Amino acid sequence: MSDILHETRGPVAWTVLNRPQARNALTFAMYEGLTEQARRVAADPAIRAWVITGAGGKAFAAGTDIGQFTSFRTGQDGLDYEAKLEVAPAAIEDCPKPVIAAVAGFCTGGGLAIAGACDLRIATEDARFGMPIARTLGNCLSMQNYARLVSLLGPARVKEVIFTARMVTGTEALATGLVSELLPDAAALEARAMELAETVAAMAPLTLAATKAALARLRRATTAEIEGDDLVAMCFGSEDFREGVSAFLAKRSPNWTGR
Repeated sequence: MSDILHETRGPVAWTVLNRPQARNALTFAMYEGLTEQARRVAADPAIRAWVITGAGGKAFAAGTDIGQFTSFRTGQDGLDYEAKLEVAPAAIEDCPKPVIAAVAGFCTGGGLAIAGACDLRIATEDARFGMPIARTLGNCLSMQNYARLVSLLGPARVKEVIFTARMVTGTEALATGLVSELLPDAAALEARAMELAETVAAMAPLTLAATKAALARLRRATTAEIEGDDLVAMCFGSEDFREGVSAFLAKRSPNWTGR
């Protein structure tokens, strides 16, 4: 079965990240599938809204599949990865139709990058959001993803969440505006996601498209001239990153050296 599933429910496109055995950890093919679906949704006048969710009820997506990092040796590998990773959230932002992330369980790393690029986020009460890279791999984010997180959480909370690698609870996510609603379980989440998608699908499409584009332009204007490649290359090209990947796959604690 495919790692990413697409269907159409009336005016709503529905995408499921479908690797529940791996908490829907994202492969490069899944990022590409999201990019392709964003373009299909944008081009289809019959589709008025798009829902993205995860299979299994335990996770939206628990980051990028770590096994894909074992071949990384240089900072350029990290730059190439971040460039590839950015295509999917950028395509979601550029899609003129409203996109809803329906989050059950864990939403971390690349999963949070995808959910953060969506227009609306709803979640189950047991949802957990985080970017635990300081505990796991020792890498960093692209400037675009830092900007998205700051726009959602504010700079102080982004620092605190990354510096401590803690998970943001569903209740906290609701209080900070990261999500707009909490639902009791995965079944209620799916039903509400469909209801919400049908609601926004009935709205004036040009108003929604203009609002999406305007807010995306405002965010991108703040990062257009800010260079961050040196930071990505420093982290992904480090001995610490290779140690983090090795430790994660071996299920042991990493030995950080700062090199």
